[in-house]
Amino acid sequence: MKKTLTLFLGLLTGVASAQQADSSMIRSIYNEALGNGKSYEWLRQLTKQVGPRLSGSAGAQKAVDWSRQVMEQQGFDRVFLQEVMVPHWVRGKKEEAYIHIGSQKRTVPIAALGGSVATAPKGIEAGIIEVKTFPELRALGADKVKGKIVFFNRPMDPTKINTFEAYGGAVDQRANGATEAAKLGAIGVIVRSMTNVRDDNPHTGGLRYGTGVALIPAAAISTNGADLLSKSLQENPNLTFYFRQNCETLADAKSYNVVGEIKGSEKPDEIIVVGGHLDSWDLAEGAHDDGAGCVQSIEVLRIMKTLGLKPKRTIRAVMFMNEENGLRGGVKYADLAKTNNEKHIAAVESDNGGFTPRGFGIVGTPQQREKVMPWKSLLAPYGLAEIGPGSGGADIGPLAQLGTVLFGFKPDSQRYFDYHHTPVDNFESISQRELEMGAASMAALVYLLDQHGL
Repeated sequence: MKKTLTLFLGLLTGVASAQQADSSMIRSIYNEALGNGKSYEWLRQLTKQVGPRLSGSAGAQKAVDWSRQVMEQQGFDRVFLQEVMVPHWVRGKKEEAYIHIGSQKRTVPIAALGGSVATAPKGIEAGIIEVKTFPELRALGADKVKGKIVFFNRPMDPTKINTFEAYGGAVDQRANGATEAAKLGAIGVIVRSMTNVRDDNPHTGGLRYGTGVALIPAAAISTNGADLLSKSLQENPNLTFYFRQNCETLADAKSYNVVGEIKGSEKPDEIIVVGGHLDSWDLAEGAHDDGAGCVQSIEVLRIMKTLGLKPKRTIRAVMFMNEENGLRGGVKYADLAKTNNEKHIAAVESDNGGFTPRGFGIVGTPQQREKVMPWKSLLAPYGLAEIGPGSGGADIGPLAQLGTVLFGFKPDSQRYFDYHHTPVDNFESISQRELEMGAASMAALVYLLDQHGL
């Protein structure tokens, strides 16, 4: 009995000692990120020196070169590129749109949706039909829709506390609206921007054309523009709407994922990925979406190296290409991992903006999630209270087929859709403090994953 009690007390002492060591290291991680962090300066370079970087563009290639150079300068054990062919869509000349009531024209801000076809060179003008849902559209039938422009005006639900949930409840009209309208003979589509903010900034984003259906031009309209158009239609149902856009899809272009790694000292064949997507929409600098996630991921490795941490497992920072309009970088990374028989035990993605950290969503088995729960007490002092089942991230999603546990970094969501896919997603919208807190949070999680596995 005495021997059993001694063993039990020794076990408790060992657990307490390990937790104390983890707590001390996590404090050191935050001290380094907040006292000597590089992520904010790196983001300034990426946004101001590189700028917009839509897949296939010169900006995207410049971003590849920049991120490769930054990671090489940090002295990571290996920095390498993964070639991937990506879509190459270009916006062309700035779009034009106006509401036409008799002799009066009211200009409204629009932005072509990514992947959309152009209008005719002189634009298109037609009667416009407002709907909020696909069932409402279908109920009108081809007789009422044919030859018209369809206006999808379903707002994000402002009562949702998590704005990503609100986004998910509205984004189908952007993604699939053009196909649904074309099935009934519409000649164009206008979609309310995905935000609860009332302003004049149209929010772009990708659409998907269905097979066997006419390709019709589609654009997002700002929320102020959508409100004006809806009000005008109530007062003048026979008004017409004009818009012109000059976008086109070119042949696929060669691009790259950029990968930096620190080799594991004990289990180098076990890999932990931390990453963000390097591409951004063309309207702005892509600071929140997803420059923040990229520089935070590089910062995770820099912190470990600076603190003299020699990880047990191999840690990789991956700058994924083409999340916005194709996800080819994420798919390519997972395909290569499978081909090369790499064992990825965990992947962490930051693609929800550079705001105040709240926690991590976990995609894995109940047993895997349960193993993370004891870490909550270590992370709670840093505001990371929301740790549990959730989403991982688009780029790391394909790794799930390999049995990888996915972690999605969760910053506060309230302001993200003020900037998402707009002309104002610029460096000035980022708080240095919040960005650095996020990098530290990701580094703390990666540290725990490396030390304890899953």
